[in-house]
Amino acid sequence: MKLSDELPVDHRLATVYRYGAALCGVALLVFGILGFADRLSPFDTNGGTIAGLTTNGALSLVSVLVGLALIAGGVVGGNFASTLNMTVGTLFLISGFAHIFIMDKAANFLDFGMPNVLFSFVMGLVILTFGMYGRVTGRLPHDNPYWRRRHPREAARESIARRRAVTSGATADAPPATALPRGAAPRSAR
Repeated sequence: MKLSDELPVDHRLATVYRYGAALCGVALLVFGILGFADRLSPFDTNGGTIAGLTTNGALSLVSVLVGLALIAGGVVGGNFASTLNMTVGTLFLISGFAHIFIMDKAANFLDFGMPNVLFSFVMGLVILTFGMYGRVTGRLPHDNPYWRRRHPREAARESIARRRAVTSGATADAPPATALPRGAAPRSAR
């Protein structure tokens, strides 16, 4: 079983992935469309600006394509949106680092300036955070499918304890009986 198969379709994390992808996608789409509306030439590096960022036709095209991909990821949702967010966020960070080194060179065909680099870092971190939310942390709740996948023994013990609690009539809010190490007695029994 793969980790990507663990997230149920209706899990609350899917909403974060979906809306995060769509929100960032719409922002990029608007930036790209504004670049096309300004009729920028494809590889012009004369410093046409939109919303304080230098741009040209090629950067507008890349922005529209990435924005549409993120919006499509938001429509699909679930693990696909999460993985897409992590991938696109990482690519934005790499782009920011790469453009720092080529900013004043002929290889800067996307006409990146320092505000673009900062935007790339910020947008990359935002998209990456949306993708990693609930998947990468040290304190995942025990009902999280990623925690359950990483801790199969504890998850199985908790599942058995929940089933026993339900069949014996105990409340579901009671802590699992398996929270103690094997062989250890509860404090009340000592």
